[in-house]
Parts: sequence; structure tokens; C-alpha cells
Amino acid sequence: MPTKTLTLPTPDGRADAFAAFPDDGERHPGVLLYPDAFGVRPELEARARELAGHGYYVLVPNIFYRHGPAPVAELPAHIEGETRAAIIGELMPLIHAHTPDRILRDADAYLGFLAAQPETDAGPAGVIGYCVGAALAMRTAAANPGRVAAVAGFHPGFLVTDAPDSPHRLLSELTAEVHVGLAEGDMTAEALAEFDRALDAAGVGYTTEVYPGTVHGFTMSDTDAYSSEGLKRHWDRLLPLLRHNLTTG
Repeated sequence: MPTKTLTLPTPDGRADAFAAFPDDGERHPGVLLYPDAFGVRPELEARARELAGHGYYVLVPNIFYRHGPAPVAELPAHIEGETRAAIIGELMPLIHAHTPDRILRDADAYLGFLAAQPETDAGPAGVIGYCVGAALAMRTAAANPGRVAAVAGFHPGFLVTDAPDSPHRLLSELTAEVHVGLAEGDMTAEALAEFDRALDAAGVGYTTEVYPGTVHGFTMSDTDAYSSEGLKRHWDRLLPLLRHNLTTG
């Protein structure tokens, strides 16, 4: 599976990124994959390679590139317990500094990069996000209705907040089909109902689902949150979503 380590121009600088894609000489749909808060690392590179094996050009950007190359925090091989909490504490100021304006400027650059690659087709992209990346994915899809046909978020954070520009308040222009796979406790029942109402109002096809027996971060095998059953369910939901909305020919 061919892979590349890239540096992409953005309106605010240059973002390092990882890409994986099929080695068959054909053109394939592009997928923008936003990582969790821990960022681009072997776990996400393996996720991109696996997804590329299903016929997609997958781009994984360092969303915190303004603060340095990935990983922007020192990461152990396995993230657990107090170490996990300490790393999140270190990253939280970077998460808050990644404003909606920055997110959308970057998204335009990432989607533009995908569309320009000789290995990608001319159709719309898919966008996937994990943890904080789920909110970035939703903002990206809502702001680019003609460029994004499928959007998925897993163990999401910050989808429903009190902010006037909370992602759930921005879905009126959304046209992509949506799947959100939540861990138990990721959202209150009230917040999930509010998110569902926003998707209903947008008129898009969607599923939101709490994956039983999971905790936040369940898809990531390099953390204590990992659930093999949760990861399998994630693939069982994600691959049909992408295949139905992106695959051409």
C-alpha cells in the first residue's frame, strides 16, 4: 500500500500530513480523516492504510500544525490512565485555539489537495473524524455541501455545545449522509436528541448510535479505551456509508 508523508500549503502555513492510497493505477474517491486529539501517529497511519485497502485515497492531516509537526505532544506507545489525562491537559489549549475559522480554512486546503491528486476521482469526498476530529468533520461537511458526500464521527466530542457556532447549529446546508458512533457517556440523551433534531431539519440521511459496552476513544488500539467489538462495529458502519455515497463506476 503506497504511503506518503506530506507537507500541504494552507492559508496559515504548511501542514504536515500522512496519505495512503491503492497502488492499482486507478482513480479513487478521496477521504479526509481527522485524527483524535493525540494526532497523527502509527495508530492513525494504520487506520489510513486499512481504509485505503478498501479503495480510497486517505489524507490524515496534523490539525495542530501551527504548533509544530506531529505528534505535538510526546506520546508513549500505549496511552493509559494518568498519562492520558496529562497529555489531554497539555493538548486542550491547542484544541481551544483551533477555532472554527481555522478549521474551515484548513478544510478548504485539505479538500483542495484531495481533489488535485492524480489518484483521486472527480467525485465528492468523504470526511471522517475521531474524538475532537468528529466536530471538525461535521463542520467541514456542513461548510462544503458540494464537496462532501459522506461524513462520519466516532466517539465524538464538542458536537453539541452552548456556543452559537456549535456544530449542531450549522447543519442547515449539510447534504452528506451521516453516521455518528458514540461511546456510552459521550453525549447526554438530551444532547443526542438535539443533534438528531438538527439532522432531521437538514433533511439528510443519518444514523446516530451508541455502541454498547464502549468508552470514549474505543477505536484506538494504542489506548486503554480500545474495544475490539467497538472497532469492528465502526468498520461495519463506515464502509457501507462510504461505498454507498462515494464509489463510482
